[in-house]
Amino acid sequence: MSFNYPKKVRIGDITVRDGFQHEEKFIPTEAKLWVLEQLILAGFKNIESTNFGNPKGMPQFGDADDLMMKLHKSKKVKGKLDDVIVTAITIRERSMDRAIQARKDGYGPDRILVMASTSESHQKVNSGIGIEEYFKMCEKYIPKCHDAGILVNGTVSTIWGCPIEGPTEMSKAIEFTKRFLDMGADDIEHADHDGSASPDRVYKYYSMLLDAIPNPEKHIAHFHTTRGWGMANVLAALQAGMTNYESTMGGIGGQPANFVSGVPVSGTGSYYYKDPNIAGLVSTEDIVVMMDEMGIDTGLDVDKVLEIGSMVERICGRPLRSEAIKNGRIPKELSGRS
Repeated sequence: MSFNYPKKVRIGDITVRDGFQHEEKFIPTEAKLWVLEQLILAGFKNIESTNFGNPKGMPQFGDADDLMMKLHKSKKVKGKLDDVIVTAITIRERSMDRAIQARKDGYGPDRILVMASTSESHQKVNSGIGIEEYFKMCEKYIPKCHDAGILVNGTVSTIWGCPIEGPTEMSKAIEFTKRFLDMGADDIEHADHDGSASPDRVYKYYSMLLDAIPNPEKHIAHFHTTRGWGMANVLAALQAGMTNYESTMGGIGGQPANFVSGVPVSGTGSYYYKDPNIAGLVSTEDIVVMMDEMGIDTGLDVDKVLEIGSMVERICGRPLRSEAIKNGRIPKELSGRS
């Protein structure tokens, strides 16, 4: 049996936003900037930089404006930034207004992300309002973002299960996808935000999705590896025909931390919070090395990706969940023999 895998994929790295949001210490702005610059130099065309939400609950992003200004002034990526889509998270109205103003001021994001959960309980905890009210807000703000020159990603969450309500119906996520696209969203992230997805259901869902909306460029696969299934889910999504993925260096990330630099904060709340050494996304290094070994083109400098991963581990100050930065690429030839 042989699988008809895609010949080329796009990997978006979201370390600086989704990855660092789960760290229990504040990551210095200059370190965040270094990572963003290095990702761009490694060839990433899609990166997440920050969250424009209220920094009281997420102090990791109290430097959102400063970081974005520094990135746009960076001499290291001058001339390269124009070819990169920089995304910021904007769950509610005030954060979208901030992103729009920043864009008008010359340093705002190219793309923002809004998120609807198929679980009513999760939606209320995540955004503070219910599903229908949230979609009404998106209908109002998507045109505003487009008018400001900002792309909009509509993320669909709790596809494979909800940490509050339990099992969910995958077909509902297809409905939400269509709803986002109908109101003008530019692309859709399909997210396993708590590691509930198993490979069989991942294959089933993305097969259903591409049957319903057969345009892989519109869809992005986002997996957590809380239970260790992340890379198996990437393979299942590849088998279904998915070509766009998101990941973080060292597999870091998860929900916003409840404790940052010695100070308890609201973060996500106890219902979702995991030990930062356990929770996390699929590892960028591992995905890139695996794709390379499979002959799938990522357009990335694989060795540089591994170098960045090693440095991110030092920035975080703890061992991270990447096998590739421990073991490197698979040797293509033996050395040191006469």
